[in-house]
Amino acid sequence: MNIIVGLGNPGLRYRNTRHNAGFMALAALSKKYRLPIKKKGYGGIYGVGSIKGRQVMLFEPMTYMNLSGEAVNAVCSSRLEAPEELIVVSDDVSLPSGTVRLRRQGSSGGHNGLQSIIDNIGTGFPRLRIGIGPEEPAQDLTSYVLSRFTRNERPQLKEALEKAVLGLEAWLEAGIEEALERCNTA
Repeated sequence: MNIIVGLGNPGLRYRNTRHNAGFMALAALSKKYRLPIKKKGYGGIYGVGSIKGRQVMLFEPMTYMNLSGEAVNAVCSSRLEAPEELIVVSDDVSLPSGTVRLRRQGSSGGHNGLQSIIDNIGTGFPRLRIGIGPEEPAQDLTSYVLSRFTRNERPQLKEALEKAVLGLEAWLEAGIEEALERCNTA
């Protein structure tokens, strides 16, 4: 089984905020494949089904961003056979808004949710990052990532989520190399 983790913060207060881009990507994938994310367990909510002929779990930690690793560790300990069967989708304030980048593994890049996962399971998993970076440097980064996308940013967000879904489909269907090609080219 492949596990796709989307990062974000639970609750209505955080819905549609920049920091919830990972949840938004999972919602887009869930909608496209009619794979609801409603079951509770492992410290989050999830849905299990088939995408591109692969058995998949879509998982959203409900532990808040900075503790995401606890829930991801719980689901991986129970359901994961190999690190390459896991991919994590998150926002990235250092990437321009609307950009999508995929990496095989690496550091957290200062992202607290990714750092929590690394602290719990290590670095050996791919991460798909959705750019939410401001055009001008943000004075208060916390307030910025917890704010909603502006009307002008929504078309970029829509394109980024579509590209993220294509990257996740490529990862499931053809593996990391094809997904890297689709996500990281202009």
